[in-house]
Order: sequence, then structure tokens, then C-alpha cells
Amino acid sequence: MPKITFIQHSGDTQTVEISNGITVMEGSDDKGIPGILADCGGGMACGTCHVYVKDEWFDKLPKKESGEEDILDMAFEPKKNSRLSCQLIVSDEMDGLVLYVPEKQV
Repeated sequence: MPKITFIQHSGDTQTVEISNGITVMEGSDDKGIPGILADCGGGMACGTCHVYVKDEWFDKLPKKESGEEDILDMAFEPKKNSRLSCQLIVSDEMDGLVLYVPEKQV
């Protein structure tokens, strides 16, 4: 199982193992990671699963699907390294991925 590290705005860090084939959002919910609300349940409709990808990982992830950028425009302080965790399907290639959780979700 790939290990993914979540860094909170406060600096608190949690590294958890998440099963392949589910989304980072689902895995973070299963592991009790705070700050990823996922109000729409992963339907890419709300932007409350917004995360920042550590720069060295951004280009290693699958490209954004159509519509993801539109939802990110509504997120709290989107940046060039913003992604919706509901759109990131966990795979072995993500072992070591580092994600930053925003200060708040919209």
C-alpha cells in the first residue's frame, strides 16, 4: 500500500497507508485525516477536498480531468499545485506522495 503524507496548515504531519484503487479523498476519510471535508462525496462538485501537491510530485500525477480546474477556482486560495483529492486514484506510483491541506475549505 502506498504511503501518503498529509501536512496540515498548522504543520502537523500524518503519514498513512492508503489502498490502491480508491481516491486520496476516500483514503483520507478512512484514516481520519482532518481538513478534507468532501461535502459532495467525491462527485467533483464542491471543492472541499482541495489539497496542495508538493511541487516535486505535481507532474508525476495524472493530469487534471475536464472540469477540475473550474471547481478548483471556487476552492480556498487555489494555487498552481492545487488538486481535488477526489480526482486522485491511489496507485503504487504515489508511494511517498506529500499533500498539504489548506487552512480551510470553502
